[in-house]
Amino acid sequence: MLKKMNVKVIKKNDKKVVQPAVKTRDKSKQTAREMVSTVTNWVSDFQQRKRDETKTAIEKFFVPNPRPSES
Repeated sequence: MLKKMNVKVIKKNDKKVVQPAVKTRDKSKQTAREMVSTVTNWVSDFQQRKRDETKTAIEKFFVPNPRPSES
């Protein structure tokens, strides 16, 4: 024997209006750019500090006028 099937009737007034999705790409692109910019700045700062430290170490190692006791 066949079972009675349930049918749901949806009236036009009962439908929910689907709003178009808000574009989030602009924000995500901007956020990604900010992150890339931040990391790039960190890397350049790190490299500059490394260069300064190396330069200072080399200048200390090669003293232009050595003292007589160091020769």
